[in-house]
Amino acid sequence: MDIQQNLNHIQQKIRQSCQAANRPDTAVRLLAVSKTKPVEAILAAYHAGQQAFGENYVQEGVEKIQFFEQQQIGLEWHFIGPLQSNKTRLVAEHFDWMQTLDRAKIADRLNAQRPHYKAPLNVLIQINISDEESKSGIRPDELVALAKHLQNLPHLCLRGLMAIPAPTENIAEQECAFRQMQELFIALQQQFPQSPIDTLSMGMSDDMESAVKCGSTMVRIGTAIFGKRDYA
Repeated sequence: MDIQQNLNHIQQKIRQSCQAANRPDTAVRLLAVSKTKPVEAILAAYHAGQQAFGENYVQEGVEKIQFFEQQQIGLEWHFIGPLQSNKTRLVAEHFDWMQTLDRAKIADRLNAQRPHYKAPLNVLIQINISDEESKSGIRPDELVALAKHLQNLPHLCLRGLMAIPAPTENIAEQECAFRQMQELFIALQQQFPQSPIDTLSMGMSDDMESAVKCGSTMVRIGTAIFGKRDYA
């Protein structure tokens, strides 16, 4: 497993996708999804130039964050899993980004629990764009109300939207969901011009090209960097 080689390959794919979509090479950031992976793998990615990492499980993520803080290695940590109310404090205290916000109650808790000495927690609102019962996220018609609620929470900073569309190998279906997200993102920017809304997090290993074509600014890649996950 050559993590540096994998990262170089993914970065090249991102650049090619950007060029195909007539977007600047630097238009899309790579979030390395490191859930279930050991700190040694994250360290290898860091030495290969990767700075931003995504974790799905609160406790596991916090342990990794604390390890790198002890090593005095400054990384950017994104929480990208579903969050229960009883785990909000850990996310508020340790992470830099929360990508899966879908309830005002969770927002209120994160805001109250974010340490005052830290910068506001960057948040993305998760949209259930494929209307799947099993998926987290709000309906598109609930977006404006939640975004307005966030404007009154000084320890949170609304940065944009996140989505995990239903998996499909049909390119037209992929692009349809991503185009809907792009429209919501642009409308959100126009409605809240005072907020630094600059991040549309969508696209994973199997649908990255379609996501970049449709305006993604951040792709979340795990297996293609770190190899298959072991959930044993």
